[in-house]
This record gives sequence, structure tokens and C-alpha cells, in this order.
Amino acid sequence: MKPSNWFAPLRGIAVLSTLLVVTPTAISSPAAPTADGEWNFRVLLDGKEVGWHRYVVRGDGASTEVESRAQFDVRFLLLNAYSYRHTARERWRGACLDELESRTETNGRVEEVAAVAYDDAVVVDGPSGDARLPGCVMSFAYWDPRILRATRLLNSQTGELLPVSVAERGTERVNVAGRNVAATRHRLSAPNLQIDLWYADGRWVALEAPTPGGRTLRYEL
Repeated sequence: MKPSNWFAPLRGIAVLSTLLVVTPTAISSPAAPTADGEWNFRVLLDGKEVGWHRYVVRGDGASTEVESRAQFDVRFLLLNAYSYRHTARERWRGACLDELESRTETNGRVEEVAAVAYDDAVVVDGPSGDARLPGCVMSFAYWDPRILRATRLLNSQTGELLPVSVAERGTERVNVAGRNVAATRHRLSAPNLQIDLWYADGRWVALEAPTPGGRTLRYEL
């Protein structure tokens, strides 16, 4: 497999962010996130650090603004085999996406997505084409534990609406900024995509996803 294919799942991770019509499921209703927060993740491929992903969330719960920036570089035989840059800005009203702008550059190829809420729908313009998505919409907003109720999510990198399911996988110990803490693991599944998420006291603390080449991508605080 070509090195560039190691990161195929990033089209759904980019944050890795998405569209959701919020409906209850068998998972207990998670609480809303804290109004402000910051996440600075190291990104590892098979345990080797290859980049970073940073989220900044500001708001009062009723209105929230989010900025996401990521940079990955994978070297192979002294060559830069994979380059990834992602930026996204989002505005939320409660658990519903109000506005989104994102730009992703993968090995020189650029993808841009714009989304705006109008009345009872979100209008999306992206590489997958234009779409009008009814109802309350959410992205792959891992920082907000309410995505654990999701049945559909919008990929902020491609503009695609993806059906998703989430299952709780139990409590585990994970490393969080040098501390060993208890966190609940959830598995988010979508077509050709599997992402494991860990939350400690309602706060997102880790992410892990397999790649098609049999490698493992992981986010650690």
C-alpha cells in the first residue's frame, strides 16, 4: 500500500467535524460540554509522533465558537510521504451547527467546505456538491459529548453526510497529560470508518482509529 493511503480515514476524522440530526438512542444522554475549552493533541502513527491537532472552544453554552487546526507530516525513507493541513471555524447555537468554514490540504490537494443554517435547514457547499440538510445539524464535534447520540454527522472536510452509530465499550485507564485517569470508551462507526473516543468526566481525552494499511492513528493530550 502506498504511504499516502495510510491516512485514508482522515477524511472522516478531520477534525478531523460533521452533520447530525439529534435523536435519542440506547446510550444515556450525555451532558453538554463546558462553555470554554482547549485541546492540544499529539498525533501518533503506530506510536510515532507525526503532528498535532488543536481545538479551541469559546462560548456560553447557548452560543459557541470553535476553531480547529491540524498539521501532520509522515516521512518515509527521508522523504515527506504524506502532508496534511486542516483548519476549520464553526459557530453553534446550543447543539446545532449555525455556520462552518473549513479548508483542508492533503499532499497539495485542497478541499473547502462552507455551511450556513437557514431557518430549519443547513445549506452545505463542498467537494461532494451542494446540499440542503434539514433539522438540527452537528459535525464530528468530538469536544461535545452530545455527538454520542448521533445517527448522522457532517464531515467538515468533504461536506458529506454520513450515517453513524455509537456503542459504549467500557471504562479504561488512559494517559492524559502525564496522568493515568479512568475514561469511558465509545466506538463511533460509519461507512469505511471506525473511531474510538475516550471521555473522562464528560471531557474528550483521546482518539484512536485504524488505517487501511493496518496502522493505528492516535490522539493524545
